[in-house]
Amino acid sequence: MGTVPREQASSALIFDFDGVVADSETLANAVLAEFVSALGPPTTLDDALSRYCGRRSVDVMAAIETDVGKPLPPDFAERLKLATLDRFRDDLQEVRGASAFIRKFGGVPRCIASSSSADRLALCLSLLGLEAEFAGTVFSADQVARGKPYPDIFLLAARRLGVDPRACLVIEDSAGGIRAATAAGMTAIGLCAASHIRDGHAARLQEAGAVHMASSWAEVEVIAARLLGPMHSC
Repeated sequence: MGTVPREQASSALIFDFDGVVADSETLANAVLAEFVSALGPPTTLDDALSRYCGRRSVDVMAAIETDVGKPLPPDFAERLKLATLDRFRDDLQEVRGASAFIRKFGGVPRCIASSSSADRLALCLSLLGLEAEFAGTVFSADQVARGKPYPDIFLLAARRLGVDPRACLVIEDSAGGIRAATAAGMTAIGLCAASHIRDGHAARLQEAGAVHMASSWAEVEVIAARLLGPMHSC
């Protein structure tokens, strides 16, 4: 997809998770569309992706309540969560090439910084066999006051890694995540490789501030090798 011609050396990797490591957005938003439709307004997968994708649960619940025009049932969030996790257990796969990239750059300080809940992240990492790759370095928006597009989760990640935010290379698939990374002073790669990507998505990521764009993990590897240096891969 090409890159924006601005280079800045990096020394740490921060991964968003859903739609970057796990190809989970289509699964999760298909379940979400079913649940919202059951409340009244017919909602398609594309509707759910455009309205709710990339946001933390509390913000999604507020948006759904606004869209349906009435309070949500008290058990809505819990039932949605359990149904989503069941769908993951049956069908979750990685975004093609993610685990190979993660292991190739195993010598680089890295973490996950996601809008998903901690228990959802733990399950998905287990299903993908990646728990050991991020032991102690998985950060959830549950841990900060504000979710993406605010920079809080990324600044927390940089502090925990002990690195300057300006030295962090972030891989993101959502416009809100790109804005959060940019607001944190980090260099953002917009990745358009998962099954939920639709026409116009790359342009939205660039508009949000992605410095580099990639349509596959192989393209991310080329960018990362240039910014991190070949000595960081293994």
